[in-house]
Amino acid sequence: MNSPDSLSLTPAFLSIGTNVGNKFANLGLAIRRLRETQGIFIEALSKFYKTAPQNYTDQDWFVNAAIKINTAYSPKQLLDVLQAIEKEQDRDGKPFRFGPRKIDLDIIFYGQRVMNTATLVLPHPRMHERAFVLKPLCDIDKDLVHPVNGLTVGELFEKIKMDESQAVIALAKEETREIFY
Repeated sequence: MNSPDSLSLTPAFLSIGTNVGNKFANLGLAIRRLRETQGIFIEALSKFYKTAPQNYTDQDWFVNAAIKINTAYSPKQLLDVLQAIEKEQDRDGKPFRFGPRKIDLDIIFYGQRVMNTATLVLPHPRMHERAFVLKPLCDIDKDLVHPVNGLTVGELFEKIKMDESQAVIALAKEETREIFY
């Protein structure tokens, strides 16, 4: 395995979530897979949050977090790695867009890169509307600046109208112990 010093690394921020099966085991497995992946170095992990489902609300609540990594992968390569981890944990995938899922890994920021392709939009196109993305990101770096609108993650979070649909409830450490074992 290459050492971080021998690679050209880019910081990236990921959102991770689950609402099917053993949520803590699902998150723990995905985080372990990221840690084991050559070319990905986890730098920070937010608190874990119980969050209300978005868009399609007739489903169980999620557990979400944010992860800061440094990576040697390009944005497309990183997306491929994340999708492989998702597929590994849930061969059938989510039944429909915004539906229940065993694991969901999204790239929110990749450095200050702005891109829009058929398979990947950076920064994540709906991140500014989602408390379940922004609150965990604030745990890691509330002063992180969105490269398109120039607002910080903290400022974007403050703009969200917090109601039941945007519920983000911090979980106690003892509730999340299973993630790390």
